[in-house]
Amino acid sequence: MNPRANLIFITSLLLGTTITISSNHWIMAWAGLEINTLAILPLISKSHHPRAIEAATKYFLTQAAASALVLFSSMTNAWHTGQWDITQLTHPTSCLILTSAISMKLGLVP
Repeated sequence: MNPRANLIFITSLLLGTTITISSNHWIMAWAGLEINTLAILPLISKSHHPRAIEAATKYFLTQAAASALVLFSSMTNAWHTGQWDITQLTHPTSCLILTSAISMKLGLVP
């Protein structure tokens, strides 16, 4: 892989992590997680081996499902409480959905 491309992907990983950690709004946290997902995919599949491509595809599908759950959890919480702040996660259903989404994002064993 080109060293410049590698530098861009690693910088994108750091940017996405910084955005996610420093956000107070659910949409910004989601955007940071998506930047991380899109930056790690080329790094996973940089060797053009079929198993690397398969791993990247599985990673993408799992992360896309978890991202959809994060958005669904935040919308459910905003619907019940009227707040989009991360600190105002008080509805139990939203909390359960977010916990499962974060577990999928972290790759915890089911």
